[in-house]
Parts: sequence; structure tokens; C-alpha cells
Amino acid sequence: QVQLIESGGGLVQAGDSLRLSCVASGRAISGYLMAWFRQAPGRKREFVSAINWSGGITNYAESVKGRFTISRDDAKNTVYLQMNSLKPEDTAVYYCATRWGDYDLTNMDYWGAGTLVTVSS
Repeated sequence: QVQLIESGGGLVQAGDSLRLSCVASGRAISGYLMAWFRQAPGRKREFVSAINWSGGITNYAESVKGRFTISRDDAKNTVYLQMNSLKPEDTAVYYCATRWGDYDLTNMDYWGAGTLVTVSS
């Protein structure tokens, strides 16, 4: 079992930055695919960013490319999402998720409870 706890969300203004953290417990995340998803009010959950087990491969949704950066620190069992130039449309609950094995973002094994990010205009 892996438990994921997200933090770092909050209320910010458009153009501001936030850094989300996701701390894992129960198992070391080295070797795990780590990803961030988000769900805005009234919308389906969507992919934001992912990082492979080595940190050598990262992927981003088109809507966040150039503004968000995912990283991982396996020594701290933590994955981060640096969010810059935030826009009101980035408002959502952000979820951390993980998967052991292949790079399959449609089949994540564990999810956190989420952290709310609200961006005011």
C-alpha cells in the first residue's frame, strides 16, 4: 500500500506561483511512475503532468506546458509540481497519483485526497 498526501494548494491571484508537494508513505516511490491530475468544478478529472521512475521522462498537458514543472526527490519520497503564471482556468483540486510498472496513465494504482488550488482573476 502507498499513501499519498498532497499539500501546497491555496488561493492565489492570476500570474502567481505555487508549488504542490506529494509525500508518499508506506513504500519507497523509487521505481514508480508519479503523476498529477486535476478536477475543476463540474468537469472530469484530467491529466496535468507525469514523471517516470528515473525522472528522465516528463509529460505535460498542453494547457500547462511551459508554465508547470514536475520533479521528484526519491530520497524524500516526494514529487513536486511547480506552477507558474497561474491562470483562473487552473482552478481545481489537484491529485497526486502513482503506478508501479509501465507508463500507463489510465491505470494509476494509488491516489491522494487532493489539494485545492484557486486562482482569482
